[in-house]
Amino acid sequence: MNLNPQNQLNLYGVEENLRTLIALYDKGNLPSKILLTGQKGVGKCTLAYHLINYILSKDEEFSYNINEFKIYSKNRSLKLITNGTNPNFQLLDVSIDKKQINIDQIRNLLLNIKKSSFNDKPRFILIDNIEYLNKNSVNALLKDLEEPNENIYFILINNQRKLISTLKSRCLNFNISLSNETSLKVINQLMGDDIFDHVNNELINYYFTPGNIYNLNKFAIENEINLKDMKLKEFLKKIIKENYFKKNQNFKYLFYDYLELFLKNISLMDNMDYYSYFVKKIDNLKKYNLDEESFFIEFNEKILNG
Repeated sequence: MNLNPQNQLNLYGVEENLRTLIALYDKGNLPSKILLTGQKGVGKCTLAYHLINYILSKDEEFSYNINEFKIYSKNRSLKLITNGTNPNFQLLDVSIDKKQINIDQIRNLLLNIKKSSFNDKPRFILIDNIEYLNKNSVNALLKDLEEPNENIYFILINNQRKLISTLKSRCLNFNISLSNETSLKVINQLMGDDIFDHVNNELINYYFTPGNIYNLNKFAIENEINLKDMKLKEFLKKIIKENYFKKNQNFKYLFYDYLELFLKNISLMDNMDYYSYFVKKIDNLKKYNLDEESFFIEFNEKILNG
């Protein structure tokens, strides 16, 4: 199963959030600038796609099923969005090999917005990973957010990173979160099985989201790694030794989270200078194109083997 939010026919864990947004739309009160904030993998983008599908497929034969929070596979709007030909939808996201959304991407987006619509349906601009906008990109986007755009909705996705206050103030913010119990339930629904039958309890931190844990298990299956009996320290050593952080860009960011989890678990908090040193390095690795290999060598020598 692919966890691409664009292809998720079922909605898990955030049904009440969708119910709230739909109620606002049906009453004519849905804000034209929406910010969905929460941990990566909690279901924000999937929530956005289901809201968009509910609105765009209203007059279609296989319209959105609000009772089951489900998109039918024969849904016309789904097919058009999936193949990139829906005239009422545009997606903007950061490339895997880049660390920012640049101003050219924003300019191209704004040019498309100004084009005439093919129908009278609402138009949606979905910007994922909004925290990767650089300063110039933010300024360009702010100009358009400040202007009234009739029947155009901006949905911005933020993974709990700090945003420029002027950008945040232009939107109505919805915080998306799941309880520990709901997260485990969603993981099992996505997998169709009990996650604890596949992954060691030490690797299932309750701070992690369903998307995090699902991708961890998927990574283990693809690389034939048995996580059932593997402890966290052993897991980190294997990832570094086999250079998996080079082979899988999507998994790399989840691996950074596991490094931070290990730092907390070994009570390095007692030495705040040491703890802060490594946490800051991990944070910089997430933001910038730094030398990962030298960091992992240092982490392995000073922490895992120190």
